[in-house]
Amino acid sequence: MKLTIICRGMLLLVFLTACSGLFPAPTLTATPVSATETPTPTILWFPPTYTPTIFPTETILSTPEQRPGLGELLFTDSFDNPDLWSTSVASWASATVTRNLLILSISGPGPISIASLRSQPTLGDFYADATVTLFLCDPTDQFGMIFHAAPGDNHYRFVVRCDGQARLERSLSGSRSPLLDWQPSGDAPSAVPAEVKLGVWADGSEMRFFLNDNYQFTAHDPLLPTGTLGFFAYASGATPITASFSDLSVYSVSYVSPTPSLTPSMTPIPMRTP
Repeated sequence: MKLTIICRGMLLLVFLTACSGLFPAPTLTATPVSATETPTPTILWFPPTYTPTIFPTETILSTPEQRPGLGELLFTDSFDNPDLWSTSVASWASATVTRNLLILSISGPGPISIASLRSQPTLGDFYADATVTLFLCDPTDQFGMIFHAAPGDNHYRFVVRCDGQARLERSLSGSRSPLLDWQPSGDAPSAVPAEVKLGVWADGSEMRFFLNDNYQFTAHDPLLPTGTLGFFAYASGATPITASFSDLSVYSVSYVSPTPSLTPSMTPIPMRTP
């Protein structure tokens, strides 16, 4: 009995072994976990054309000519001929021409003014400039150029003060009044010693003023159309003032002020009458 059971067991084992050869065990293959899938790019068949952004071009405006109509050099004066200038010598003030300089000096207590005028020529439209050197000057002292000077103490004065300001004055029969009051200027001297270049442009009733070739202001006045040139100094108090003038140059001016264009008017179109 036991032998029969053992034989049966052995036969079953042989049978299972033979069957395992007919049906091999399947091989397990690990499937990798993929990362986030990248979407397939869309093909752009007609890409848009790049259009550059056009920025407006900046227009650079030219600086207007502040001395228009400047013509030929009429004359220069190196202050080597004292006969062309009015001079005086006193204990408190003097106007002398020496060593190619016109020297205006005031040593007495102010207020005192001294001037020197050139005897010729008489000028109408002109541009003149000259260099001024200051040795002594209180902040309230003044100096400058006289122009269109006529008999009877009639003239204009381009006045510069030693505290950095400038203005225009008119004298009629010795009565002086400002046409333009004090204007601050970075070109006017505010301490001494100092050097500054005065410039006056005149055409008809229009006058323009310059310091160190830099435009300062414009004034209009028709009362004194012609006259001669000169220079002056003014001491306001007890402090002396000494100013020397050199290198005077005078040019012609031929300028026609632009006339504003006429406003166009609308001409009515005739209508057909039915």
